[in-house]
Amino acid sequence: MANIRSEEGHSTDSTDLKRIIKEHCEQLCAHKFDNLDELDQFLERHNLPKRTRRKTQSNKPTEYGKDLVLPETPFPPPVFCHGTDSLGTGALGDCTCHEFPTFLQRTMQVSDQEQCSWELDLEEITRKISFLDKWRQIFSCQRLGTNNTTLQNHEGNHIPADETEDGMGIRQPKGQGHLPSSSLCSIPKPSIISSKSGGFPISLAMATKLRQSLFGNAIHVFSYDWKKAYFRFHDPFSDLAFALEVGKGGARSIQMAVQGSIIKYLLFTRKGKDCNFHSLRAISKREQEQGLAAALAGILWAAGAAEKATVCLVTEDTYVTSTPDYSRDDFTERLQLFELLEKEATERFIYDHLQCFKGEGSHGVILFLYSLIFSRTFERLQKDLDASTTHLLQPSAGGFLCRQAVLNMILTGRASPNVFNGYQKGKSQEILHGVLTRSDVGYLRWCKDASEDDRLSQVGSMLKTPKLPIWLCDINGNPSVLFSTNRQLLSDWKAECHFDLYLYGGRPPQKKPVHLTIDTHSHHWERTQHEDERVPGRRFSPVEMAIRTKWREATINWNGTVPFL
Repeated sequence: MANIRSEEGHSTDSTDLKRIIKEHCEQLCAHKFDNLDELDQFLERHNLPKRTRRKTQSNKPTEYGKDLVLPETPFPPPVFCHGTDSLGTGALGDCTCHEFPTFLQRTMQVSDQEQCSWELDLEEITRKISFLDKWRQIFSCQRLGTNNTTLQNHEGNHIPADETEDGMGIRQPKGQGHLPSSSLCSIPKPSIISSKSGGFPISLAMATKLRQSLFGNAIHVFSYDWKKAYFRFHDPFSDLAFALEVGKGGARSIQMAVQGSIIKYLLFTRKGKDCNFHSLRAISKREQEQGLAAALAGILWAAGAAEKATVCLVTEDTYVTSTPDYSRDDFTERLQLFELLEKEATERFIYDHLQCFKGEGSHGVILFLYSLIFSRTFERLQKDLDASTTHLLQPSAGGFLCRQAVLNMILTGRASPNVFNGYQKGKSQEILHGVLTRSDVGYLRWCKDASEDDRLSQVGSMLKTPKLPIWLCDINGNPSVLFSTNRQLLSDWKAECHFDLYLYGGRPPQKKPVHLTIDTHSHHWERTQHEDERVPGRRFSPVEMAIRTKWREATINWNGTVPFL
C-alpha cells in the first residue's frame, strides 16, 4: 500500500478515505447543479415519485418512477437500499432520492470507531467510487433522460424527441422522468386474452384456408410493416383528433378505409353532436375509442350480411403447429374466434377488447383483416371473387398490398374485385364482378398511368356517389380520405354548385385537414386563369384530377395550402 501511495497519491488511512468519498459525493451532487436545493427542485419539477427501493424475492431490479433500472453493483446502492447504508452501518434506513444529500452527510459523520469495523482495501473503495460515477451519469441526464433527438422502441421505430414510451408501449409526453433508451425496459406486449374467454380456437384447416385466401398459399406470412400496424389516433382535442395515425406499407390502405367509417360515425351517426368540422377537433379519447369500435363493428356486420359478425383475438395458448405446407407466424396459431349475432353486441364486444386492435404490438390491422374474412365466410368470399382475383393480397417490394377486393369488402361488405357497376365481360369473355349497391362511404381513384379508355378500371357511379359525402381515394397509389360535413351534398344538386371538402392524407407532415373549396359552375376562362397562376407549367395536381373524376368541370381552391399528392 505504501508503494501505491507513493506512486498514485492514495492512502489507506481512514481519514483520507473519508475525504475521498466525501469529495466524490460532493462532486456527484454539484456536477450539474449549483447546490442541493436545485437538485430537489429539478426532481420535483419533473414529478418524480418518492419511492423507496426494497429488496424483492424475485431478485428483479426495483423500479424508480416507471422505467428506471438501477446499475448493477456488487453491493446495495446508496440511494434506494432498505435498512442499511452502502457500507452496512445501518445508518441509512428508508432513503429516497430526495433524501440522498442527507444520507451522504450522515455517512460522512460515521465515527472513527465504527470506521475501523468496515475499513476496506483500496480496490474496493475504487469500485465504490466507480459506482458513484454511475449515479453522476444518471443525474446529469437532462430530464433524467437523454440528449439524443430520438429513441427507438422494440421494433426499431424512431420515437420523436418530445415523446417517450411507457411500459405498455404507449407514447408519453416529454418530461415524464424516463431514462435513456439504454435503461428502458418498455417492450410492448401483444394484447392477449385468456384462452377461457368463450370463443372457439382456430384449427389447422381454418388457418390454412385463411392463408390461402390472403396469399394464395399457406407458406407466406405477413411482412414487418403489416405486423406493426395498428389503429392509433392523433391526440384528442387537436386538429387531427378524429384521424388515425397511418404508417407505411400495405396496411395503410386498410387504415384509411377504416378512417372513412370513423368519420361517418363522428359526423353523421353518433347522437347529440353537430355535423360540423369544429366538432371533429373536439373529440375526446373516449369518443375516439367509441368511434373506432363503432367503425370496426359496422364494417364486420356488413361483411357478415347483417346476420353475424366474427371477431378474432389472440389468446395465450397455441392451437396450430407447423406442417410442411403451413408456416407458423406465432400469431395466427393462437387465435380464438367469437361470433356475435347482433350489431350492438358486436360493437360492445369490440369496445371491451379495443386494446387488442389499438395497442402497440397488437397486430391490430391484421386482427381486423382476419375478423373481416371470417365474418364474410370463406363460402361468400369465394362467390364474391372472380377469375381476375383469386386471393386478397398481392406481393410488392418485399411486402404485400391490398387488392381492390379488400377495400370493396370494407366499403360495401362484398369482396368485389372491380370498381365498375354490376357485371361486365373481360377480354376473354369471362364474367367479372363489380359493385352492386351504393355504400355509405364511396371511392375515387386517379393514376397518372391509367388510361381513360380502359372501361374496366373506371370507377362506377355506385362508388362515386355514396350515401354520405365521404370518399376513400386512391391517388397515384396513395390512400387518403375526402369528406364534406354537409350531409345533403349528394342529395341536393344546388349544394353541389359551390361547396367545401376536407382532405386527410395520413402523412406525418400533415398537421390538419386540407380545406378545399369546389366550384362546379365556374366559367372555363376563370378556371384556366386560376390554374395557370397557381402552378406555372402544371395545370392540375393529382388531387384535383381525382376530384374531377366525380365533378368533371370543377375548379378547386386550396385556400392557401400548397397542392400535394
